[in-house]
Amino acid sequence: MVCCLYYCVILSGENKRIMKDFDTYIFDLDGTLLSTLGDLAASTNYALRWAGMPERTVEEVRMFVGNGVRLLMERAIPDGADNPRFEATYARFREHYMLHNLDTTRPYDGVPELLRELKRRGKKLAIVSNKFYAATQELARHFFPDTIEVAIGERETIRKKPAPDTVLEALRQLDAPKEGAVYIGDSDVDVMTAKNCGLPCISVLWGFRDKEFLTEHGATCFAEKPADILRRHGNDPTESARTDVQYRSAGSGHGYFCSFPFQNSQLAKAWSRSISRPFFTTAPCSRPFAMKSVSSGL
Repeated sequence: MVCCLYYCVILSGENKRIMKDFDTYIFDLDGTLLSTLGDLAASTNYALRWAGMPERTVEEVRMFVGNGVRLLMERAIPDGADNPRFEATYARFREHYMLHNLDTTRPYDGVPELLRELKRRGKKLAIVSNKFYAATQELARHFFPDTIEVAIGERETIRKKPAPDTVLEALRQLDAPKEGAVYIGDSDVDVMTAKNCGLPCISVLWGFRDKEFLTEHGATCFAEKPADILRRHGNDPTESARTDVQYRSAGSGHGYFCSFPFQNSQLAKAWSRSISRPFFTTAPCSRPFAMKSVSSGL
């Protein structure tokens, strides 16, 4: 019986990871699939103006998001939840946001294509967000009706991220095991969520946090654009024959990846160890190169 094993080695600066192909992809929403910052900032400042409180800049709101809109407003309102007008101001934010959460919100470039390709390949896809439940559901239905199977937002009956509960609930609804699943997000909360769930984490760099911040908070695997999630996990449709050891540029000196599609898992692991020192480098390469295919005698 032939058993195919597929490895992908990512090199990006100091980052070197051996990853596998996944069956289930759990995505954060804000800053990962959707660019929502404009609408969040507009609703925040609408509520603050209504309450006679100082408004916040877009960059301030960017740093406030990531752990649910209630905490966003706790950070935006002077004295936070201790402010006697907090609840009324927070309620005004929610009312405004439900009416205006589609004003400027859009998927990031490449995200719809990523989700369609994953879906085409039979992957299971879900959203887990700390955004309140109604807004999460509405945005998922509006932007990803044919690709996202499960969308879970904040509810009183389940602990929000970074607790593992919402991710585990998504896996339950998908009827998918933890083995073969990956979590993808843009914040430190997402890194902690993946850790608490026992899942590998891909941190995206087009969202609300930069690479330096994410690295400081434990991130080790990064995607600079949505297509990297395909390429860096053995899913790139442009890859050639599965019998080759392939090297190919991941773009602009950001690193390279190598696939090991051998017919025997022990051979694949042995080769990944044996060639890691002589060939893997973080220095940019002027052109792609390839090694001839290696036959398996095992």
